[in-house]
Amino acid sequence: MSESKISKLHQGLVNKEFSCKELTEKYIAAIEKDNEALNAYVTVTKEAALETAEKVDKKISAGEEIGLLEGIPMTLKDNISTKDIRTTCCSKILEDYTPIYDATVWDSLKKQNAVLLGKTNMDEFAMGSSCENSYFGGAKNPHSLDHVAGGSSGGVASAVGGNIAVYGLGSDTGGSIRQPASFCGIVGMKPTYGAVSRFGLIAYASSLDQIGPITTTVEDNAIVFDAVSQYDKMDSTSQGRKGAPVCDSLKNDIKGMKIGIAKEYFDGVREDVRKSVEEAIEVYRTLGAEIVEFSLPSLKYALPVYYIIACAEASSNLGRYDGIRYGYKAENYRDVNDMIKKTRSTGFGEEVKRRILLGTYVLSSGYYDAYYKKAQNLRGKIVQDFKNVFEGCDVILAPTVPMTAFENGHAVSDPVETYQTDICTVPVNICGLPAVSVPCGIDSKGLPIGMQLIGNSFEEAKILNAAWQYEQAAGKFTPSGFGVVG
Repeated sequence: MSESKISKLHQGLVNKEFSCKELTEKYIAAIEKDNEALNAYVTVTKEAALETAEKVDKKISAGEEIGLLEGIPMTLKDNISTKDIRTTCCSKILEDYTPIYDATVWDSLKKQNAVLLGKTNMDEFAMGSSCENSYFGGAKNPHSLDHVAGGSSGGVASAVGGNIAVYGLGSDTGGSIRQPASFCGIVGMKPTYGAVSRFGLIAYASSLDQIGPITTTVEDNAIVFDAVSQYDKMDSTSQGRKGAPVCDSLKNDIKGMKIGIAKEYFDGVREDVRKSVEEAIEVYRTLGAEIVEFSLPSLKYALPVYYIIACAEASSNLGRYDGIRYGYKAENYRDVNDMIKKTRSTGFGEEVKRRILLGTYVLSSGYYDAYYKKAQNLRGKIVQDFKNVFEGCDVILAPTVPMTAFENGHAVSDPVETYQTDICTVPVNICGLPAVSVPCGIDSKGLPIGMQLIGNSFEEAKILNAAWQYEQAAGKFTPSGFGVVG
């Protein structure tokens, strides 16, 4: 059985077992002790956290009711805008950037008196699968410091998995929530595109980016999703959550639920990962679910389609970083063109420059039809194929990543192989579907293995309920010795 950490801490605050200030100080002390090893946080907001904690304590002392997330210590990925708090995207080009407004998700949580412990590490501009593309160095895996936390939301996953934050918000463009959640043995959900506002999320690829929760349990994931999934007029793609809060749908019987298994999702998957996912499938059989096997040939196109579209959109989105408007500016230059060239050459890291160049190439005259237009057409085909699949099953079960966390330095030495780690996660972003990664095993090195449950649009309640049922039946796989344990 996996118990909600948020609910447990909430009850402790309500019952006055400890004060919010004491709880916050405990997490700040854990950050001060463990962050040097984990490198999860790039900015710690100690004073602001304690200020919020005192506000919550006053409410409790006055006998006022507090919300579930009120006073709970949490973190944000460093591409989510926070007014008056440094937001860098872990890039030299934004090293000293301080936003003048809050992202909608943070504005919503701030109004609920969430205690922000700080901003967490990430691959620069969310481009990467290891967190090692960060200007501040990569976040480490709390289960083995010799291994990566994953990316791009590696800092959030490291902080939550290492018990130096109760929960966090990351962003997922091609697997950037689910992959690090899988590597760190925790729960990460990429919601339906439009379910959570992107206003204030610093863009990588606007048609693929989505903010979502990273937590230790499925119930906590549902709690956080409910808190941030409202319609926002500031985001033209926002629709908000459809239907009742997803927490209301947890603990529903899944007998008769049709769980789809696409054989293509298992191509090239490491044997220990395959075995753990197959064992998870058997758990679902015992819970009364019906397993439906099918083929999805268009999956093989997902990775090239993703990289063409994502890099094209990145090329456009990152054009604003020119040294003129805001951010880093080169010091020695001959003229404006030289200044822009030197600013972008020295301000962006290698991976970001690689993707900008690729995106510019596929959008250029003579190549647009051959690459970008073809990728968009194939995207339409993949979207339709998934729609057809959901006519015959309720959710799809697949590995989150074909392997467990790789050793530090591997992604830098072989970036192309690292791109392959996205093969199971990118189809969801291409189609705008929701998916949640849940721990389902441990490899021979003691590293976590994750599986993902994919749902139809706006069916977060269905995938989280299926994930909750599995979590309760299978138990917890990866306790951590870091941070505030328990």
